[in-house]
Amino acid sequence: MRLFVIARHGESALNHENRVNGDPAVPVALTEKGREESRLLGRQLAHLPLEVCIHSRFGRTRETAEIALAGRDVPLESEALFDDIDVGDLEGKTLDDYRAWKREHSRADPFPGGESLDNAARRYGRAYGRLLERTEASILVVTHEIPLRYAINAADGSDDLEGPTRRIANATPYLFDETSLRRAVAGIERLV
Repeated sequence: MRLFVIARHGESALNHENRVNGDPAVPVALTEKGREESRLLGRQLAHLPLEVCIHSRFGRTRETAEIALAGRDVPLESEALFDDIDVGDLEGKTLDDYRAWKREHSRADPFPGGESLDNAARRYGRAYGRLLERTEASILVVTHEIPLRYAINAADGSDDLEGPTRRIANATPYLFDETSLRRAVAGIERLV
């Protein structure tokens, strides 16, 4: 059986400040709490024979992966398709600003200077599809809240990528087998 372990990064400085970041060039480190969450993730994964870890281009996902896999010989690979949503002009704004913009627009509307939620979902569907094309039997992915939430909801057969699972814990492993990840890809494609 193939195993895909997908986790959100540990708490970052901007999570702590309730600000959004969709630009991987903006340096955002983990908080001490986020580093501890990452160490706990490592303990939870200690007995899994992970063959590779894929993370987004954001420093907080790589930092989470490095801490979680410290002392293990697991190669790390960056994959831009798992990047957080490009929020364009909302970069660095508050979560309240982000949510207010979302309430006034559809999923098809791009963030000013950024991408739409639907386009991001399509990107995440391609990212998960690429995972399925890989040959490794056990893969860790460290990504962001939204791509993980979309995968969970789509795999569960929801008619809404945003729910019913809305909050994703930091640095917590969510497990998918090949069948459930295929359901996630099909569900994402169906809903966008």
